[in-house]
Amino acid sequence: MKPRDIMALEESLGYHFQRQGLIEQALTHSSQAREVEALGAVDPSARQSDNEQFEFLGDAVLGLVTTEALFHRFPGFQEGHLSKLRAHLVGQRHLLRVAEQLEIGHYLRLGRGEEKSGGRNKATLLVDALEAILAALYLDGGWTVARDFILRTIVEPELAHMKLETSAIPVMDFKSALQEKLQAGGLRQPVYALVKEEGPEHKKTFTVEVRLPDVEVDDFVARAEGPTKKRAEQEAARQALEHLATSPEWRRAGMDGNSF
Repeated sequence: MKPRDIMALEESLGYHFQRQGLIEQALTHSSQAREVEALGAVDPSARQSDNEQFEFLGDAVLGLVTTEALFHRFPGFQEGHLSKLRAHLVGQRHLLRVAEQLEIGHYLRLGRGEEKSGGRNKATLLVDALEAILAALYLDGGWTVARDFILRTIVEPELAHMKLETSAIPVMDFKSALQEKLQAGGLRQPVYALVKEEGPEHKKTFTVEVRLPDVEVDDFVARAEGPTKKRAEQEAARQALEHLATSPEWRRAGMDGNSF
């Protein structure tokens, strides 16, 4: 990375790295590292570092900071509520928004193939890089630096936006909510299927169906689209939950429309 790029990124992060090699590694995708190795630009016996291990560490740091924050902030919440809220805060959908706000895509170090396929805008690469940056902050500045950044940038703004004043937390993980609801009613679990995948590699659209099969009632199928399979599945699950809340047929099969 060019020095001015590092300075601009540090300004966005609100932190100056003592070991700049850490932030450089956090932004290095495996495609770029393997490309450097293939070109013989480094010692053949040495593996070029990428951000995969940093992503692993950053994910753990993010989870612990978020868990600790929710534990202290909402002492009256049940474990299930806390788990759903944490799942939202550390989930790809929310982290992608944070990564885009920080313009992380601008700083990624990608191989030529990944660059051409639109890697700077891929949700998975952006979220992975954000988690790797959290690891770099932790390794360079310690727990306090990483914790403060996560709270300031990822956790607190979203909690303020949600305006949680009671324990009535809105459902964020619709797939888990649907699974729990069907299980509570003694009904069969939903079945998800990818039915369509279209568009260029850097801007695909996925279409997913979820089926609610049960011998007591007619099958119900919801279909939804999304930029990732996970997003499409979540939207399909949300539609299925709405159906369970409004369908007299499913209510008679043991579903309570007010339980979510």
